Amino acid sequence: MFSIFKKTSRHPPDFSGLVTDMHSHLVPGVDDGATDVENSITLINGLRELGFQKFVTTPHVLWDIFKNNSGTISPRYNELKASLEENKLDVPINFAAEYFLDYHVDELIEDGQRLLTIKDNWVLVEFSFVSAPLDLKEKLFNVQMAGYQPIIAHPERYLYFGKTKMYDELREAGYFFQVNLLSLAGYYGKGPQEIGNMLIKNKYVDFLGTDLHHVRHLAALQTAGHLNDTIKQLLDAGSLLNSTI
Repeated sequence: MFSIFKKTSRHPPDFSGLVTDMHSHLVPGVDDGATDVENSITLINGLRELGFQKFVTTPHVLWDIFKNNSGTISPRYNELKASLEENKLDVPINFAAEYFLDYHVDELIEDGQRLLTIKDNWVLVEFSFVSAPLDLKEKLFNVQMAGYQPIIAHPERYLYFGKTKMYDELREAGYFFQVNLLSLAGYYGKGPQEIGNMLIKNKYVDFLGTDLHHVRHLAALQTAGHLNDTIKQLLDAGSLLNSTI
């Protein structure tokens, strides 16, 4: 939904300084993101017009709903790559995954199976928007002890944390934070927007991502020129790691 808190700007959004969008759902037909190859290309072209030059797209791995792994993602990713080439679109794109911290991730870790990473050992993780798992810290620690650097996806959307010390504790444990541009634009409402800005103020943001699923998300980003100054400040401070991917 579009928020009543969304600001407008006379300036078009420019996300080119970020270089890479490292959180999106562009592989067709594997989760609740792009529905088919044509839809994927529409979304990719829209993001390129906003300035993004590279993509690491991150299909959901949420085992009760999206039973994804490299075997399910690769065929559809290859289909997308082939279509991009047929349309003479030179788009650097790869895939990783967004892992919901459930029992399946526990099993993957226990079995020593390789997780799909953003870069090197960086792995994108999420959890419930309704309530945190009681063993959240243990789950994150187990991912870390398996040799991965967890990137917590959209921490500003876990409203049950409020503005508590939980964010401080997660940072002190060494986890990266990835904030959604859509949150900063007000797409999800005032709560995530305020927490996202708080995380920026506290210098807790390592990545900005679109978390793009569909054309409604794209439309919201196309009117988010008011984020240009915020992004520039983060880039000037050397806070963001997007361009290193």
